[in-house]
Amino acid sequence: MAEIPTKFLLILFFLFLSLSPHASAAADSPLECSSGPTGECRDKGKALVLKLVAIAAIFATSMIGVCLPFLSRKIPALQPDKDLFVLVKAFASGVILATGYMHVMPDSFDCLTSECLPENPWRKFPFTTFVAMLSAILTLMVDSYAMSYYRKHNFSGNGARPVDENNKNEELESQGPGHCHGNDILKVDGDNASQLLRYRVVAQVLELGIVVHSVVIGLSMGASDNPCTIRPLVAALCFHQLFEGMGLGGCILQAEYGSRMKATMVVFFSGTTPLGIAMGLGLSNVYSENSPTALIVVGLLNACSAGLLNYMALVDLLASDFMGVKLQKSMKLQTWAYVAVLLGAGGMSLMAKWA
Repeated sequence: MAEIPTKFLLILFFLFLSLSPHASAAADSPLECSSGPTGECRDKGKALVLKLVAIAAIFATSMIGVCLPFLSRKIPALQPDKDLFVLVKAFASGVILATGYMHVMPDSFDCLTSECLPENPWRKFPFTTFVAMLSAILTLMVDSYAMSYYRKHNFSGNGARPVDENNKNEELESQGPGHCHGNDILKVDGDNASQLLRYRVVAQVLELGIVVHSVVIGLSMGASDNPCTIRPLVAALCFHQLFEGMGLGGCILQAEYGSRMKATMVVFFSGTTPLGIAMGLGLSNVYSENSPTALIVVGLLNACSAGLLNYMALVDLLASDFMGVKLQKSMKLQTWAYVAVLLGAGGMSLMAKWA
């Protein structure tokens, strides 16, 4: 799996495709493809103020959300082996699931079925669900191959390889998820080591899916001059980033990364939406969200993100926990965990009314 900076550069590459000269084609499109609102819902000054507020508010709530699980070390009731942690993680997993189904996938449908695109092939074939399906399968492949690769290279026989005390954990972590399972994993044996590897794969893949959508939605907000749209979107995104961050933070905590890797992942998650907004601000004069190129690129990226998030939420987070020993041995805790999932998914679904 590539390093985090490499993932980010790849995302930026696809986003910049939407800023090609074709992005200005919307000006020559039919009336229904004209971009931007009119009247009181088009105000660059108010929109700029709201976008600056959004950058600060979203960054702050993202940092709070992703860092909250780290405080569990000081709060016994929130430690990963406690019931409360399971319920909080279930709630956050419900938020992530609803993000994929209720926010990302509908956005992709809107883009890829837009009147600004030719009817053939875009409205003749369900590209959103097709790409989301392929994305889910690809995520499964990454999950499977990554685990096989790590087991092959980190273990011999039924136990762990000898620990090389000369290697430095921080150096290993700086090499990315494919190489950061060094000394701390090799100190444990069998099932514990395999579970730790699993947590690390999940944390990395989940962050990638979240980041793709975060940059896309940030870019769209930054390029918009519509205060009527931006105002409710700020509140919705803060809610979204807070609880989605809690879900990701829980995965990072269980992965037991060192401090440098944790800090990298926290900043990476917290900064992607604000960075997307800043990019949209800087490129608002050349970026048109209704240009054919932008619609296709954003629509396909959202479809990929939807498939990845839905797979991760259902398989790596919910199924993994609900089929695990802790919830299977307690019907009461399992029931409360389902309530938490429904509350998280319901709250995030309600946000779809505004965002």
